[in-house]
Amino acid sequence: MKKIALMGSTGSIGTQTLDVVRKYPEKLEIFALSVGSDIDLLYKQIKEFSPKVVGVANPQKAKQLQKKVDIEVLTGENMLEEIAGMEGYDTFVSATVGLTIIRATLEAIKNKKSVALANKETLVAAGEIVMREAKANGVQIMPIDSEHSALFQCLNGENKKNIKSLIVTCSGGALRDYTKEELKNVSIEDALGHKTWQMGKKITIDSATLMNKGFEVIEAMHLYDVSPKNIQVVIHKESIIHSMVEYCDNSIIAQISEPDMRLPIQYALSYPDRWEASIKRHNFNTSYTFKEPDLDRFPCLSYAFRAMEIGGTMPAVMNTANDVMVDKFLLGKCTYLDIPKIIKQVMDEHKAVINPTLDDIEKAINETTDKVEKLFE
Repeated sequence: MKKIALMGSTGSIGTQTLDVVRKYPEKLEIFALSVGSDIDLLYKQIKEFSPKVVGVANPQKAKQLQKKVDIEVLTGENMLEEIAGMEGYDTFVSATVGLTIIRATLEAIKNKKSVALANKETLVAAGEIVMREAKANGVQIMPIDSEHSALFQCLNGENKKNIKSLIVTCSGGALRDYTKEELKNVSIEDALGHKTWQMGKKITIDSATLMNKGFEVIEAMHLYDVSPKNIQVVIHKESIIHSMVEYCDNSIIAQISEPDMRLPIQYALSYPDRWEASIKRHNFNTSYTFKEPDLDRFPCLSYAFRAMEIGGTMPAVMNTANDVMVDKFLLGKCTYLDIPKIIKQVMDEHKAVINPTLDDIEKAINETTDKVEKLFE
């Protein structure tokens, strides 16, 4: 029986994680849940899964929920860290966003908890620190992500010295067929119209700009200790081959399955075992297509490779600039093309701190947030 602390239980990954828990009640148990403010859904989850403790980021919502439940409701800026440091569970599932989850993940690692990671900021902004701590504490970080789960499976049992390249596949997002001229007039609805995956709004916009794929190559570099020059991206619109690994003999191993996040979630929780199918079986009566990404139309991916090469605080700065601009785009305050424009400007003006501490990263994030706001004005 694995006991899980699930951070971000009401989001897309969180609810799908609970689908897996629901399917395997004899193997998985919920120890803790946390949310931002959706206490209505959290209340239903408490009734169904009987966690020992829950966390609510919004203090007012936390007070409201505490009146309705008998278990402890934590709140405050250190809430996630407090849960991460608790005894009574063994697997920390990071499915929420923001700075605090990075510190919470590090706390879980220091307490030698297994980590199932869906949150991108953790490795994009602080990958050097997180992976160093994981290695020091003997903690396995399992990715909850179709591409990184695919890479993990393709690498399993192989000698890392034989890797020629990690090939991260990419659906191309909602705007993959738009011309450069058409991208000037992209609406919010256009960018949210992903053709394969049903995801939250933020990650769907990141998929449309290919910034999400940029985050994934940075994560892959840290997870699998591979040089940026040995990572490539290919557009695979069918989203059936989730990633591949090319070896020194030029053989390529691919992981194939239907596009359903419950599979990488389940594998992250079941590893090293495999459990019965959580998704439908793949039908081979289809075709697979591949092409190189167009970095002229979608420059955010090239910014991620640049951030990887520079390292230090640069990936965190890129990530933060993107966060702020995507939020403004979703609020209708800027155009789609403003997103890469401002990210590039912020990166051009940032002097990266190499081998940063977590405080250096947090300082860079806060300064970047302020800078983007000023540039935007």
